[in-house]
Amino acid sequence: MAGGGFAAAGGGSARDYGGGITFSVVVTSLMAASCGLIFGYDSGVTGGVTQMESFLSKFFPEVLRGMKSARRDAYCKYDNQWLTAFSSSLFIAGTLSSLVASRVARAVGRQAIMLLGGAMFLTGSIINAAAVNIAMLIIGRMLLGFGLGFTLQSAPVYLSETAPARWRGAFTSAYNAFVVIGILSATITNYFTNRIPGWGWRVSLGLAAVPGTIIVAGSLFIPDTPSSLVLRGHHDRARAALQRIRGAGADVDDELKDIVRAVDEARQNEAGAFRRLFSRRYRHCLAVGLGIPVFYEFTGMIVISIFSPVLFRTVGFNSQKAILGSVINSMTNLASTLLSTSVMDRTGRRPLFIVGGVGMMLCEVAISWIMADHLGKHQGVTMPRSYATGVLVLICLCTFSFGLSWAPLRWVVPSEIYPVEVRSAGQALSISVALCLSFVELQVFIALLCAMKYGVFLFYAGWLLTMTIFVAAFLPETKGMPIEAMRSVWERHWYWKRFVNDGDHHDGRVVADEGTD
Repeated sequence: MAGGGFAAAGGGSARDYGGGITFSVVVTSLMAASCGLIFGYDSGVTGGVTQMESFLSKFFPEVLRGMKSARRDAYCKYDNQWLTAFSSSLFIAGTLSSLVASRVARAVGRQAIMLLGGAMFLTGSIINAAAVNIAMLIIGRMLLGFGLGFTLQSAPVYLSETAPARWRGAFTSAYNAFVVIGILSATITNYFTNRIPGWGWRVSLGLAAVPGTIIVAGSLFIPDTPSSLVLRGHHDRARAALQRIRGAGADVDDELKDIVRAVDEARQNEAGAFRRLFSRRYRHCLAVGLGIPVFYEFTGMIVISIFSPVLFRTVGFNSQKAILGSVINSMTNLASTLLSTSVMDRTGRRPLFIVGGVGMMLCEVAISWIMADHLGKHQGVTMPRSYATGVLVLICLCTFSFGLSWAPLRWVVPSEIYPVEVRSAGQALSISVALCLSFVELQVFIALLCAMKYGVFLFYAGWLLTMTIFVAAFLPETKGMPIEAMRSVWERHWYWKRFVNDGDHHDGRVVADEGTD
């Protein structure tokens, strides 16, 4: 296949380097994508554990008493700041560690960062399983967060730098597929451990050691990315790694030359990567790279994912059926994620963003309408079973739209749009902002549910409308473009082209002509 339709890293036409999907690139990418297991497992296990009576009686007996009170507002059963701190503390730790990880990655590589992240997550899971007080729970959660921040910063970028350009969307979205597999594994685990009186929650939290062990073991057997190896001066190892993942028939020398050119430019601009992210030259990357994770948090799906058992308890399901509802929701998420992975590089990023955003918005408006009409009315603390089932169906439809669009694309697009000289810094900033917002959102969601009641879903629906308009107007289509040739995508965009064309002369330096070999 000719590559004449692409613009190269240097500004000419991009080469199609040849080669296909090799066994090596599949194995390497699956190992890196499996870092999503720890994010998914933690997200899935937390919501289930926080409504288990054995867990609440051990650490939060006042919440358990409130649940059983006939006078308790149906929306306020779980309104306890220490309980939400158990869920959200992981994300504030992840915010800090992702910023540190970007600097460490430049020195030791992305593979080493994934190894460190898996080790910290493994340690945190052991502490949580052995917890005897809230302090131990929070310490364990913080270690889980440090591990999460390291892997979130490195794994999506690892995938985007390793995958062939034509299938980069599918390979990078594999990270989200593993997130969903982790969530499904956790909800199934909770379904069975909830039946164990007294200590079932310890099994749920302790089994987080399994994905942690998988990450540690897997990281020992994968090479670093060619871009990261070149950045650290290991050109021979970079060429060997590139040949292994691209296959014997690939034009490795040409691709390596483009990587070296991009890295050489990165070295010339190495100092102050975080500062330069805010210059005019990178304004388009920063706006989209931060806009997507910020809007992602306001889809409302992070709280639905983590607190779905709590939501199902709120509308009237018992504990076991609430967890079963979460299992069904997780299976829906997995099906839509696999569908998205198979069509993403054909339909493109923008159509999936728009279709998924509209679908989620309509579902959340419908959920709000049902809860407004049938929950907490006539002194009832639950809604009629048929309407509670309707809420479950709508949440599954909302999750399907999410898994088709924002869930995988949230990892794909920010990891592929930054130039190599600011890629680690840009990814770290995107991740840290997202995790910080997750911390705030999880900390206040139960209080918001208590205060706004059904209106909380209208709040998220309003954001979904805003973000769908943003994507339609400001997100360029990036499918199939080599990661070193992404500049040409911005140059063709109706709005961002002014920053790409003028930015090189507005940040205090004139960039050399990149179009020559």
